[in-house]
Amino acid sequence: MSAAPQGGRRAPDAVKPSVDAAPAAASSPPARGIPVKAVVAAFVLALAAALGGLPDFQITLVNNIGLYALVAIGLVMLTGVAGMTSFGQAAFVGLGAYATAWVGGVWALEAGAEGAAWLPWAGLLLGLALTGLVAWLLGAVTLRLSGHYLPLGTIAWGLSLFFLFGNLGFLGGHTGLGGVPAITLGPVSLAEPRAMGVLIWVIVLAALWMLHNLLDSREGRAIRALKSGRVMAESMGVDTTAYRLKVFVLAALLAGLSGWLYAHQQRFVNPTPFNLNIGIEYLFMAVVGGAGHLWGALLGATLITLMKQELQDLLPRLLGASGAFEVIVFGLLMLLVLQRYADGIWPTLQRLTRRFIRRDSPSRTHGPVAELPRRTLAPRGEVVLAARGVTKRFGGLVANSDVSLEVRAGEVHALIGPNGAGKSTFFNMISGVDDPTEGQVELAGAAMTGQPSRAFAALGLGRTFQHVRLLKERSVLDNVALGAHRRGQAGWWRSMLRLDRSEEAALLAEARRHIERVGLGAQVDEAAGSLPLGSQRIVEIARALAGNPTLLLLDEPAAGLRHLEKRQLAELLSQLRAEGLAILIVEHDMEFVMNLADRITVLDFGQVIARGTPAQVQADPKVLEAYLGGVA
Repeated sequence: MSAAPQGGRRAPDAVKPSVDAAPAAASSPPARGIPVKAVVAAFVLALAAALGGLPDFQITLVNNIGLYALVAIGLVMLTGVAGMTSFGQAAFVGLGAYATAWVGGVWALEAGAEGAAWLPWAGLLLGLALTGLVAWLLGAVTLRLSGHYLPLGTIAWGLSLFFLFGNLGFLGGHTGLGGVPAITLGPVSLAEPRAMGVLIWVIVLAALWMLHNLLDSREGRAIRALKSGRVMAESMGVDTTAYRLKVFVLAALLAGLSGWLYAHQQRFVNPTPFNLNIGIEYLFMAVVGGAGHLWGALLGATLITLMKQELQDLLPRLLGASGAFEVIVFGLLMLLVLQRYADGIWPTLQRLTRRFIRRDSPSRTHGPVAELPRRTLAPRGEVVLAARGVTKRFGGLVANSDVSLEVRAGEVHALIGPNGAGKSTFFNMISGVDDPTEGQVELAGAAMTGQPSRAFAALGLGRTFQHVRLLKERSVLDNVALGAHRRGQAGWWRSMLRLDRSEEAALLAEARRHIERVGLGAQVDEAAGSLPLGSQRIVEIARALAGNPTLLLLDEPAAGLRHLEKRQLAELLSQLRAEGLAILIVEHDMEFVMNLADRITVLDFGQVIARGTPAQVQADPKVLEAYLGGVA
């Protein structure tokens, strides 16, 4: 392999902005099929017809589906998207229901008939405030747990809240609270199931629309990143602790809102509907429908509600006896569905209808797009990253001992060494994943020891990983746009209300520019997990570049690449060096390193044994000893 060209040489077509990708998209035949918006409009019209034409019993069933779906939507956000399992959502439903029932019972007599109209709305405010506070307190404790301890923790507080409802006298004990007033909207009373159904489904559809907007945004990409691993998300600048807690509170608030609607539909509240079994059913609804899909929650709520209803009617007629047979059959049916549709039923429906329903690609934007602000790079030769006397101990094991290293703007610095030399440990310490036991790490002149990865990202550090960490089911565009997370400002409310579209278009345009720059323009809409391993590594580089870094840390970027791909990667890194970027690379491919690096630091058994130019390092006896076992 020939040496990589230096400085001012033009980058080849494979790594410069693609001239083929954009025309191909423009000249492709127009997408066929029914637009998604038309399908949603048809569903809304069918729902309106059902609420207007069905008898009262079926209307109540449709209303219950809406109430269950509201909780399941929150569980999709919590479990399917953010990767946190909760069995305790029924308790949050109970908080919303009991809060408004208590307000109605305590204040109804004082308010009188004329003043009772505001009681449900006071109950809503109290219910959401109480649910949000309890969820924040529980989440602050529970979300510190991981693995199977997290769902076990949700079972614990779910049971506690359930028994609390039944043992508090002012909440009616196990008897419950009655006399919950009906909701009124001006002169219109929602006492009848049909009128109440309109409110329930307006709220459900509004929640679906707002959460769809949230997921289709910068904030949504950050939420999705929580499931794939907190290390990767933090390295992109995401405050994972805060985001996990916000998603947890969001799911609880949706459950509390469902409880408020339930209380005013039933006009009576007791603890039975808020036990652990119902919490498990809510989770079933989210998983059976499709845990990562908002509309899957609606599908799962519909299927399970109808299935339970039919089994309760059918089994006594078939078996000629009453009992809990429907629970047994329901459990067996759930096992069958989960075994047959591991990812849920909604993804299966999406695959079957792919030819008939048109889904617009997020990569297509219309009109001018504003450019994102860019970071000013350090002057060439200035120290961007400095590690001074860094030591890392794990008990009695010393992984790194007194390691010092500097990376300067406009250079490629390679960190090499045999397997087990301590390169990955050192990489984690200079990127905020781990803290050094001793020594200091400085980035852009700021002391960073003890700071989280997102603080490093805020100062201009972008990185890739030894083991590829991508959102495998999301598109290449979504993955790369995640790297630009800190370059956007829109929060949850702006995203939910779709007020972030200009910023989102700018983020996607920036992501698309870097995708084309690394030669993957033709794969912009493909799922990242469907690409070959080498291409996935290139996606990680594009994602790091989307953050507009001053320092790029690359952990074995050439692993899995073919010869031509390695040459193209070397050309890209040479171009970035010429632009003034500081690059630190860990790599086992010595030919790739020696032809690319300006300076090399060699580790062995956690200590620096050599540093210098490629020629100096190749001739160093200690390096030969470490790699080959001897100078000869």
